[in-house]
Amino acid sequence: MTQNSFNNKTAPRAVITTLLLSAWISPLWAAPVDDAINKAGKQRMITQRLLKDYAMIGMNLDLGNPGKDLEDMVKEFDTILADLEAYSNKQNINTGLAEIKSLWGPLKKVLQDTPDRAKAAQLQKDLDDLLAACHKNTQLLSEHSGNQRGEIVDLAGRQRMLSQRMAALYMLKAWKIEGVDYSGKLSQSISEFASAHQQLVESSLTTTEIQQLLTRVKKAFAWFEMMGHSKSGRVIPSLINKSANNILADMDKVTSMYASASK
Repeated sequence: MTQNSFNNKTAPRAVITTLLLSAWISPLWAAPVDDAINKAGKQRMITQRLLKDYAMIGMNLDLGNPGKDLEDMVKEFDTILADLEAYSNKQNINTGLAEIKSLWGPLKKVLQDTPDRAKAAQLQKDLDDLLAACHKNTQLLSEHSGNQRGEIVDLAGRQRMLSQRMAALYMLKAWKIEGVDYSGKLSQSISEFASAHQQLVESSLTTTEIQQLLTRVKKAFAWFEMMGHSKSGRVIPSLINKSANNILADMDKVTSMYASASK
């Protein structure tokens, strides 16, 4: 999965959910394309957050109430899908929503069932397929924007997904799920996150306020880098969840700030 192919205290779940929903006050079809890119990009993040929640529920880990969070994320994915359909119809844009819908239907049923270790490896693969479709749709919208800001909103938004992807891979490892290339997928995610972070830091569109948030993100990400180089194989779910959620909250703010600057 590559960039072009799909590819303090823990923030309370309610706060993060509020951040994710905060941009929906006005109808998407009436908003600039950068808002659509932001929301489409959130679907990428949700695919990985759902996997993380599924694993935590399966391990009986009550870190931020993953059962409730999974329900919320399923609803949020549906809401974004409907919102993007309305936007694409209003703007007469050719998007990849049909593929997303065809993949999402069967996955939604699996996610709403009791988590099963025997299904986890296949679920990871299927969610990666959905992630690829969501990434394709986000990039179609980014190309439609035809400007640098659309590209930076896409890039910043993808960091949200990578934060949850790294955490989901660690959770599957803690659950001892076989058939997943943890080392390869994690190494690639860490490398992609670091590269994109540097691009954001160096972007001419990055304000002083955004730079401050990116500095905080870098500190949280350092923990994932350390774990990626560790040979012990030890996994600490609580620290994984904390770091991932801190990055998600800050990168959601950053992405929204890039998007709103175009208004």
